[in-house]
Amino acid sequence: MKATQRQIVLGRDMLRLPLLGRLLRGRHGRLLLQIPMTALALLLVIDGFVGPQSAARNLATVAPWVHYRGLVVLALLLAGNLFCMACPFTLPRSLAKRLSRRGLRFPPRLRNKWLAIGSLFALFFVYEYLDLWASPLLTAWLILAYFIASFVLEALFRESAFCKYICPLGSFNMVYSTLSPTQIAVRSHDTCAQCVGKECVNGSYAAQPVIRIDEIAIGSGAPQTVPVAHGPTGALGCGTELFAPQLRSNMDCTMCLDCVRACPHDNASLFLRAPGSELSQPDSLPRRWDMSLLLIALAFMGVSNAFGMVPPYYALQEWLALNLGITSEFVVLLLIFTAFNLALPALASVGAAYAGRYLGGADRRDSLRDTVAAFAPAFVPVGFGIWFAHYSFHFLVGPGLILPVVQEFLG
Repeated sequence: MKATQRQIVLGRDMLRLPLLGRLLRGRHGRLLLQIPMTALALLLVIDGFVGPQSAARNLATVAPWVHYRGLVVLALLLAGNLFCMACPFTLPRSLAKRLSRRGLRFPPRLRNKWLAIGSLFALFFVYEYLDLWASPLLTAWLILAYFIASFVLEALFRESAFCKYICPLGSFNMVYSTLSPTQIAVRSHDTCAQCVGKECVNGSYAAQPVIRIDEIAIGSGAPQTVPVAHGPTGALGCGTELFAPQLRSNMDCTMCLDCVRACPHDNASLFLRAPGSELSQPDSLPRRWDMSLLLIALAFMGVSNAFGMVPPYYALQEWLALNLGITSEFVVLLLIFTAFNLALPALASVGAAYAGRYLGGADRRDSLRDTVAAFAPAFVPVGFGIWFAHYSFHFLVGPGLILPVVQEFLG
């Protein structure tokens, strides 16, 4: 299964725009977005614990389950991974990094998307089983759990393991940001080749001030000397350890722009591109089982999440309980979720790939894994369409619900 690699055509450099570029490139650009999001998260926790335990009257249920989800899919479609950029859960990252044991790496066997698939499955299962949408208290506990998990993992490991390998919200955003009209890229690959420190991924933090001199040739001109300062106030490099000149996909990119701020040569930036262009590029995503099944399973999860809202779902629950003699709602729901969200996507994708190779006379040198990986990206727009229809329905039906809830919260 051979394909020609084509370069993604990049459009306008968004960080060259006067106001937006200055805001996002600034040292505290991300912080300006994270502070209001953190304040909002704390308000949700407070109202979830002490406010009225009625879903329609509490910020902890109305804001996340009605407004947040609708705004997320709109942002992914129209701009990019804005909610990971403004994520409040990573705000304590700088403090966590000071506490981290330098050099400790996330276990190699866990550096994949299996944990992400598991966390997405767990979140959607708990959402249905505990009716999180109807429980301000449980939603508040969920938000606190996010803060704690993010901080602990940032403190323990050198890379942003929570964002890259575990966070279900981040995994959702990263998968569907592959459809987004923006992407991190570099202005000049030659500049990156001559850069010594690779600060975009390594950062410029150092316990003691250090100055390095880079020699960067611009075009055919003579090399220019560029002083590069490292020190205690240096910028963090890419938390998910992506190397800017090699980026072919938005997968694993939180759009934090740490690479932009860390680059001493002003070479990394945020560009416009054709939406979803990376999905047609061979090898833009790793050809691994975990990556392929993440793309496929998330689309199936969109169907099952919406299915849980309609009467046939409850009829299926009753039928299973009656015919299998199961009295536990937990077990019945677990069976349905495992079948719809894990077993069905895995068996269907592998079966389709095997049948396609057998009936279509595909080159047998291509493994079954590579065959699945070739069509897995097609599930991204399909899955996003399902999630967009579901979340935008809730958002458009109740955009004004937040106003009386805020009024009641303020007293």
